[in-house]
Amino acid sequence: MKYLIAGLGNIGAEYKNTRHNIGFQILDALAGASNISFNDKRYGFVAEYKFKARTFILLKPTTYMNLSGRAVAYWLQKENIELSNLLVLVDDLALPFGTIRVRAKGGAGGHNGLENINLVLGRNDYARLRFGIGDNFHKGFQVDYVLGEWSQEEEKELPAKIDTSIEIIQSFATTGTERTMNFFNKK
Repeated sequence: MKYLIAGLGNIGAEYKNTRHNIGFQILDALAGASNISFNDKRYGFVAEYKFKARTFILLKPTTYMNLSGRAVAYWLQKENIELSNLLVLVDDLALPFGTIRVRAKGGAGGHNGLENINLVLGRNDYARLRFGIGDNFHKGFQVDYVLGEWSQEEEKELPAKIDTSIEIIQSFATTGTERTMNFFNKK
């Protein structure tokens, strides 16, 4: 079985440690723990990860956040992966920092990366891991907050939250979306 795990973010050193790049951070942590590396391929940095007889194509789109759909659609087709085996990792302002929610489908919730994926795929019935980044910003400063770096407090909690996100990726492929949602969304 093959799975596409798309961690959303923006390329470039100026975005590396930002809240908007949590998708990249989760995949980097998974790759680091598994001793695999990403290769610069068409529309993204790609790595192959094996776990319990399953193959994961890990994708960090190089299309920038607002055009993530192009990369996701390309790699779904190239690797012949069913939409039901797609998991998108994304930051979420509507969730408190560190809250992680798995959804089987849904709207974009104002997230430009998800909006573009929905537009390009023509549907929204794919799984997503929403990683809460909170909304601790003054009116009019949303972009600065989302593209800002983690606070020192958040930095301390990030490793455990990223580890949970990696468990969710593995669970998604081994037990399915519904069971993963039932187990992890209660935490």
